[in-house]
Amino acid sequence: MKKSFLMLAALGVSTWAFAQKEEIKTAQKALKAGDAATAISALEGASNTVASTDPKTALTFYQTLADAYYAKAKSDDQGNFDSAIEAYNKLAETDKSSGKPKLTEAIAEKMAMISVDLVNAAVKDNEAGNYAVSAGKLYKSYTLSPKDTLYLYYAASAAVSGTDYDAALKYYHILKDINYDGSETRYSARDKETGERVDMPQSQRDLMVKAGTYDEPKDEKTPSKRSEIIKNIALIYTQQGNDDLAMNAYVEARKNNPEDVSLILNHANLYFKLGDKEMFKSLMNEAIELDPNNADLHYNIGVISMEQNDMDAARAAYQKAIDIDPNYINAYLNLSTAYVNEGNGLIEQMNSIRGSSAKEIAKYDALKEQKDGFFKKGADVLEAALKVNVGDRDLMEQLKNIYGALGDFVNFKRLQEALEQ
Repeated sequence: MKKSFLMLAALGVSTWAFAQKEEIKTAQKALKAGDAATAISALEGASNTVASTDPKTALTFYQTLADAYYAKAKSDDQGNFDSAIEAYNKLAETDKSSGKPKLTEAIAEKMAMISVDLVNAAVKDNEAGNYAVSAGKLYKSYTLSPKDTLYLYYAASAAVSGTDYDAALKYYHILKDINYDGSETRYSARDKETGERVDMPQSQRDLMVKAGTYDEPKDEKTPSKRSEIIKNIALIYTQQGNDDLAMNAYVEARKNNPEDVSLILNHANLYFKLGDKEMFKSLMNEAIELDPNNADLHYNIGVISMEQNDMDAARAAYQKAIDIDPNYINAYLNLSTAYVNEGNGLIEQMNSIRGSSAKEIAKYDALKEQKDGFFKKGADVLEAALKVNVGDRDLMEQLKNIYGALGDFVNFKRLQEALEQ
């Protein structure tokens, strides 16, 4: 009985091996005919027993399965890239366990091809607006070829565009941990015929210059992306409401690049969100020292100063923004408002005068004159603004209201008619 059992068992193994070989042959035939789906279907039936077969058959099985999944992924179903990668990894394990691996180079070539295909597919997804899907493919490509860290950087950017902030955060942290720099040297030269500066590979640029069609060769080192990465980590934490982690990220980022104005601004905005207006103002002033001709920085200082009721500082900041950018509509509007608000502050004092004595009347008249003086300064600002920004409706609307408050009905009507045109 014992010998009979062993014979039956051996017969069973032989039957499994035979069936697998037939299924592999069927799959190979289908794959050769371009029918990857049929090849996969044929092999999936033998997947549960492949571990018990001989190494040679197992190698053939996994190679055929991997090739089938890869063909399917390339033809119409990109979701099969993951299955192809898994099958090639299994093929590599089986090959290695044989003791005499022979497929290492071939498998590496396949993985490299899949990496390129994933990047190409990711580009198409990105162009179609499928940013999160694109990010996943770029990240997968990076895992296949870790030396290509640029793919990981693009994956993080695509994840942000797709609002997949958890994935973006993961990718940015990996970039940070591997000290990704991202800087490169750009090679350019001037086209003598058009005068246009053109970027091109160094070897091509040098040939063009040598041929005499281009001149003024230039090598430029692009900035490191490390500060940008840490800044984006902080921005994502802020987006997710993790303000403490965001603050830590900004502190770290500014240690690496203390003169990055965009970092200072984002750090300042976080303080503003947290209600620390003094730190916001301090950082904005620090940014202005680094970028004194940035009109937005002066404008923001004006906004905070006006919130803190420091009208002189607010007006000085708004005026500086206007000096830099004469078309800065909001700066004109806020500068005018800074005068009007101060005038409005006198109305309460005027209304508190109840008596009709000569002294009280004189006090009332003095306050009214001051109030009207502030209103007229506010109007002068907007009149000047309209000379540069002719026909701007926001400017005309606010100016009309000021003239109405002054009782200047001639100018009020002029602006009302202009607005009705």
